[in-house]
Amino acid sequence: MDTTTVGHSFAHDSAARHVDGRAIFIDDLPEPRDLLHAHLVTSPWAHARLSGIDLAPCLAVPGVVAVATAADVPGVNDIGAILKGEPLFPDEVVEYVGHPVAAVAAATPAAARHAASLARLTGEALPAVFDIRTALEREEYVCAPMTMTRGDVAAALAAAPLRLQGETEVGGQDHFYLETHVALAVPSDGGALHLYSGTQHPSEVQHLVARLLGLPQAAVTVEVRRLGGAFGGKESQATLVAGMASVLAWKTGRPVKLRLDRDDDMTITGKRHGFLLRWDVGFDADGRLRGVDMLLAAGCGWSADLSPAVMSRALSHADNAYFYPAVRFRGFCCKTNSQSNTAFRGFGAPQGMIAAEAMLDDVARHLGRDPLAVRRLNFYGPGRDVTPYHQTVEHFRLPAMLEQLEGSAELAVRRAALDAFNAESPVVKKGLATMPVKFGVSFNNPMMNQAGALLMVYTDGSILVNHGGIEMGQGLYVKVAQVVAEVFQVPLTMIRVSATRTDKVPNTSPTAASSGADLNGMAALQAAEIVRGRMAEVAAERFGVPVGEVRFEDGVIRSGNHHIDFAELAELCHAQRVSLSASGFYRTPKIHFDAKSMTGHPFYYYSHGLAAAEVAVDTLTGEWKALRVDILHDVGRSLNPAIDRGQIEGAFLQGLGWLTMEELVWDRQGTLLTHAPSTYKIPTARDLPKDFRVELLANADNPEATVYRSKAVGEPPLMLAISVWLALRDAVAAVAGPGVRPTMGAPATPERILAALDAAKAGSR
Repeated sequence: MDTTTVGHSFAHDSAARHVDGRAIFIDDLPEPRDLLHAHLVTSPWAHARLSGIDLAPCLAVPGVVAVATAADVPGVNDIGAILKGEPLFPDEVVEYVGHPVAAVAAATPAAARHAASLARLTGEALPAVFDIRTALEREEYVCAPMTMTRGDVAAALAAAPLRLQGETEVGGQDHFYLETHVALAVPSDGGALHLYSGTQHPSEVQHLVARLLGLPQAAVTVEVRRLGGAFGGKESQATLVAGMASVLAWKTGRPVKLRLDRDDDMTITGKRHGFLLRWDVGFDADGRLRGVDMLLAAGCGWSADLSPAVMSRALSHADNAYFYPAVRFRGFCCKTNSQSNTAFRGFGAPQGMIAAEAMLDDVARHLGRDPLAVRRLNFYGPGRDVTPYHQTVEHFRLPAMLEQLEGSAELAVRRAALDAFNAESPVVKKGLATMPVKFGVSFNNPMMNQAGALLMVYTDGSILVNHGGIEMGQGLYVKVAQVVAEVFQVPLTMIRVSATRTDKVPNTSPTAASSGADLNGMAALQAAEIVRGRMAEVAAERFGVPVGEVRFEDGVIRSGNHHIDFAELAELCHAQRVSLSASGFYRTPKIHFDAKSMTGHPFYYYSHGLAAAEVAVDTLTGEWKALRVDILHDVGRSLNPAIDRGQIEGAFLQGLGWLTMEELVWDRQGTLLTHAPSTYKIPTARDLPKDFRVELLANADNPEATVYRSKAVGEPPLMLAISVWLALRDAVAAVAGPGVRPTMGAPATPERILAALDAAKAGSR
């Protein structure tokens, strides 16, 4: 029996149930007696001062039991995740089309929906801002601007032999999780509330719902077994849905379920932030950077939500893998009258990285040099290893990884073949681009880098684990189970991970920032080691040997000729009144960050990746295909190679969608037009290239003391998709003469590609 689990591929713990439909999500739970269903009344205006909310027609609908507005919030009407000033229900001003102003509870979903449609809202329309450029010009922000600096950038730019300015704009992205937002609020004994919430952050939902209801946090229990996808969209914004269900449950004394349909979910909830990116860069004739002055402006929507943290991470990744001798980054969180944009896989880092990559691409094309050579020239290295936020880059693996990828992907041979093809092909042009990823792992807010776990061994040898992490399809539960199985050296089938609950592990951090396994795996590891230590002492006493000679192997505890089965030892511990449960707690070491000066050591370590993408573009239509993609990714010592490979493939495809096809469109009144799969195009497996090669970096144990020397994998691979966007730029550049810099934002739809082709041709005349 092989009980070594870490480093081996095991199936996702719910994979079979996902396929055959037995996996239980919140909307699948047995409905409590007297359950009410909720539907929302939303604003028809992008910006208006409310003068009246007439809900009498709603209450007249058969089956309607209650309605709720700001006046019905018994506690504090504020769900701001970072900054205050984000009411659950607005009582004076609505800020976007779709802004919920009231909720209706009825006996059936149909009655609630019909009743909500009858609400009569009156208000005075106010001026609205819909784009980043206008907000930036008017200095309308949701939080104070941020600046990150190192060195004298003005002097560096003035002294640089060459200098360029440029800009690009990248759009937002809808999370498009399979399971839309949902919450089931159930009043419980003693004036408490049990809340099933589709959230990545149960503790935040618990704390904010307690604030809304005027209850102590201990009176609100939030439970989450699994999410049908999240990608950041259920980190802070789950509180909106959970809060409204909870207010209605508190008002009626009955269970209330609120589940948004796809149109409402897309209309009401926030997206990935779109960014306007500008740079002023100084460099020499070889392409080595001398100074970088960069502006990053984010379209944040109507409220702060998580935008300050998103911008902080964007600024701390606008260097990507490159050393800037002198640098200034300025970040502006622009207020617009749209959904409040929020966390999304990468959390600002993709937008920061695309600025770095577009800038380096421009420098290379201006000089007529190979973009990959210019990238390599500017890599971090000895004596060139301090980031704009003043952290020293350690264990930088990209130079060696690039050498490996150049060989395995035959980049030089393929570049020569591609150039020859383009010279002979008047219509179809090919592009090839290679880009690196250096992604900092940890929350920028040091307080959030902590986790707890509760572990219990039963007398039959089975083990139950509860931790603060959320399973949303990424395989966190099976990874944590593998860690525990490894500690006790028992089969994985003996481990069960129970639903995440705030009454088991308190004050948890969100499952975000790619830290789920890092934090919760370490907490579970510590809890398991505590219990194993107690069990080892009992075994040592039974065997009559020092505890150091006791070994856990293959489900058996051994020392010399002595042995005892794990389950038998568990029963013996119980008979001797030895505790078989323990709490584990982990806090990430070495990290600190000063948000005022934007300096510190915010990341415990860096994850690295490289992708080479080859595309073909029809220059008459703007249509394109990905021909081949090679990925080499650093996951440290993988806890589960199959899970990690799946994360890399899925993240890359999601990034591909963001950069090439997922386009958010609003009309002139601020109404989102792309609010369903009929109008919002997401990628499918068919959009991956037929030749798709993913390799995990071998012999790459994390030098830092993470759980079994693994590295985070959830977010970093998404940014590898920037290689496709760069390859499309490369194909566009093929129609122009030397020195022409392609102008093409994202998503690179066929229309944008055609416009970029026209501009490139005009620039070469």
